[in-house]
Amino acid sequence: MKLARIATLAITALAASPSLAADGPKWSGWDDELFTRATAEERFVILDLEAVWCHWCHAMEKTTYSNPQVQELLASKYLPVRVDQDANPDLSSRYGDWGWPATIVFGPDGTEIAKIRGYIEPERMQALLKAIIDDPSPGPSVGEAFEVKPSTSAFLNKEQRAELTKNYDDSYEENLGGWGESQKYIDADSLDLAIVRAESGDATAIKRARQTLDAAIALIDPVWGGVFQYSEAGSWSHPHFEKIMSFQAQYLRQYSQAYALWKDPKYLAAARNIERYLTAFLAGPDGAFYVSQDADLDHDTDGHKYYALPDGERRKLGMPRIDKNLYARENGWAISGLAAYYDVANDPKTLEIAVRSAKWVIDNRALPDGGFRHGDKDRGGPFLGDTVAMGQAFLDLYAATGNRDWLTSAAKAGDFVTTFRDDSGGFVTSKTPEGKTGVFAKPAKLMDDQVQVARFMNLLDRYYGNASYREQASHAMRYLASASSEMMRPLPGVLLADEELAVEPTHMTIVGHKDDPKAQALHAIARALPARYKRLEWLDLREGKLPNPDVEYPDLGEPAAFACSNRICSFPSFTAEELQATVKQMAKLKPTRAALN
Repeated sequence: MKLARIATLAITALAASPSLAADGPKWSGWDDELFTRATAEERFVILDLEAVWCHWCHAMEKTTYSNPQVQELLASKYLPVRVDQDANPDLSSRYGDWGWPATIVFGPDGTEIAKIRGYIEPERMQALLKAIIDDPSPGPSVGEAFEVKPSTSAFLNKEQRAELTKNYDDSYEENLGGWGESQKYIDADSLDLAIVRAESGDATAIKRARQTLDAAIALIDPVWGGVFQYSEAGSWSHPHFEKIMSFQAQYLRQYSQAYALWKDPKYLAAARNIERYLTAFLAGPDGAFYVSQDADLDHDTDGHKYYALPDGERRKLGMPRIDKNLYARENGWAISGLAAYYDVANDPKTLEIAVRSAKWVIDNRALPDGGFRHGDKDRGGPFLGDTVAMGQAFLDLYAATGNRDWLTSAAKAGDFVTTFRDDSGGFVTSKTPEGKTGVFAKPAKLMDDQVQVARFMNLLDRYYGNASYREQASHAMRYLASASSEMMRPLPGVLLADEELAVEPTHMTIVGHKDDPKAQALHAIARALPARYKRLEWLDLREGKLPNPDVEYPDLGEPAAFACSNRICSFPSFTAEELQATVKQMAKLKPTRAALN
């Protein structure tokens, strides 16, 4: 099938579209027998991978799937399957680049025929369905998956770093800020990399990070707080109004870290406005966090109308739907964002909320061997992303509190992450096979998953000094080093992982009793100091040595703080001014990534 011959039409005005048909397609769920049925009935499978919050998913429901000709074609030769991507990480990780909505068409044996990104208007859908019936050969959207043979080195070489850096730099939009031109939002890894470089004084990185952070404040709801998913039309002022946990947690963390670095009050205000939405709208009664809030109130009141209203008028009309599923991964993200905000705001209520969420996940989503389920009842799984997100959250809570129980929980999560290892390279998204035929015969390996595993396991090694954690981080990095050479798109996460494996984190240790107000004050100062890549510990000698006793600290009879870098530690600091100066001085001793090979 040649998808090039399918006409691409402009998106029609939704107001002129037919109303939702009561007898739409007969949707099925995704299950192990799907392709067995498809083969027996000689039907194609069309997967509508959607999201509860997704505006264009609702638009397709209202226009495309209510169209009689589309319904007739589906009924004749297709098995229509609808899946919530938030509830199914195995599918969302495999097709994340195609949505949302993502429309995937398979042959009866599970072979991919077409992958279509975003909204498909009725006429184009009719043409697509007819073309596949006439010629079911895979189209150009499918492409051939390349085989990744892991690199022999866990580090990028100079040429790889130079190429990835060029792609990253070229993707920056100098006029308006942000990485990418059409949709405006903060790309998480891109900003993290800019902040890391800004910490070392890189003037270009400082300009780009601050330009992007300043512009993205326009995406924060001025009434309820919380950040909208993105803005379209190459502008920061045309938002799509979905409020998704991944963005709330990311922006909360990054604005908090930006405030730590530049002490600009507008960044703290931005973080506060996201935190108040998160804790007021997405927090459940038992302490766990929900997934998202819809962009629209209903088919007749879209986000443009609704979110232009003040608080009272919004509430009179009703509340856009909140997806009240409770997933371990999303809660891990929320905990990390709240911990970052607590670090700079020092608001004990924020820490209480984060701890309550963590305890709920442990009580309700934990598996016996240290990992986590996604939801209450998973199809497939367990999934890598849930355990990595919770493991990182535990590390963030350990840094925020000094409580070693959180570090122990992080280590257990790290041990479970190793069970996702594929000895042929990288880590798989799910431990449960997705299918026996077609594309699903091979487990999915998401690049972002490899980045998160490399970074989490590396930091776990820094806290424990455990060679096995280091080896798992290197295993993920060897896969990334090879796979990234086959991809032309910007991959700032690979650069971040490479740098963190090569360079020691900013290392601060508070020595003193945890019930001593002076030690508590020093810990609060250390938490609030800027460092995207940080190892922060609290040594109370009554608890014994730290898990990684790579530095021996003296008992001076009063609380003190130490900063270490490049295997050199500072004199003790006893005040905020001394600690700030010491950390700044030790940062100068840290080698740059480029100097290491």
